[in-house]
Amino acid sequence: MAISRVLTAGLTASLLLAGTALMPAMAAERAAEGSQAGQGSVVRADESETGASGKDSRARSPVWALKGDLAGNLQVVTTRYEDTFAELGNRLSLGYLELVKANPGVDPWLPGDGNRITLPRQYVLPESRREGIVINLAEYRLYYFRDGGVQVFPVGVGTEENPSPITDAKVTMGLESPAWYPPASIRAEFDARGEYLPRMIPPGPENPLGTHALVLSEEGYLIHGTNKGFGVGMQVSHGCFRMYNQDISRFVHEVAKGTPVQVVHQPVKIGMHEGEVWLEVHRAKEEYPSEEKERLWEQVSEQLARFTDSVKGLEIQRQAVEMAVDQADGIPRRIGEKVTQVASRTEPAKPESATPGVNRSGATQTESAPQQWF
Repeated sequence: MAISRVLTAGLTASLLLAGTALMPAMAAERAAEGSQAGQGSVVRADESETGASGKDSRARSPVWALKGDLAGNLQVVTTRYEDTFAELGNRLSLGYLELVKANPGVDPWLPGDGNRITLPRQYVLPESRREGIVINLAEYRLYYFRDGGVQVFPVGVGTEENPSPITDAKVTMGLESPAWYPPASIRAEFDARGEYLPRMIPPGPENPLGTHALVLSEEGYLIHGTNKGFGVGMQVSHGCFRMYNQDISRFVHEVAKGTPVQVVHQPVKIGMHEGEVWLEVHRAKEEYPSEEKERLWEQVSEQLARFTDSVKGLEIQRQAVEMAVDQADGIPRRIGEKVTQVASRTEPAKPESATPGVNRSGATQTESAPQQWF
């Protein structure tokens, strides 16, 4: 499927396809990286297992075996004196923000020499069809379901002013060395700041689309590389999805035309793995305002109530749930298990209310409909 020129107009980008469209349906090489839940591996931050050269996306982003609703495993790297979280993220295919949240109390710009840094590579899978590409805006991650496994990449997404769409789309073509034609809305933003933006930015190091791109059927939206790697894994774009150039340059060759692309927003994810219940909660930014925490408590309570209603015989640990919400760091936590036998009671205990901010410290609460997930 070779084309010479295409013009795509929309909210986020207009582009000229300079060169050859890239869309072979290549057989994927599998990384046999199945993991034990909750176990982590320890490597040096410069070791090849995690792709320190940044040139092999098979090492940068392993294909994790699917085992229930949980994939991957937490890893730990030992830093070098020159490391920063921005550099580690670029080198290891992780977002800056997910590294910050997974390592509270560590200076992201001066983590120090010989310190152990958690790599958040364990995931409760989003609630979606497990096929093709799934982008979860709330965690700034792209899931690529392939060959019975899943590959996970960090992505930059739209800001609150220019949000990425929640959509069900498809990949229409792949691009190498795309030129960028900024739409009128972006040119107007530059004009308002007194900055000049050309009508066309050619391929090269100054091109915001990076080295490669995937065009989506959602008009004007792309999955593309970037000339600003720091924004990967954050809210930074005008709606498109930014990947590291080292990732998109390989990814574009592996994704076939017609691959489904589901874009969802799920800050709370609950799943089962080998009879255990796992919860993953994401706050939006480094800061964690009380209003957001209350909102996440409501979502967790509602989703746990639905989950325990659909999966019978679960025993949920309240303290583990509280820790997951209080941290909201994107680290999956085991919060319960499926019990094979429940002791008989003459009268079942009334569960505590899961209303956010109520009775978490023993304060008197008002009567309300009981939550059923304890």
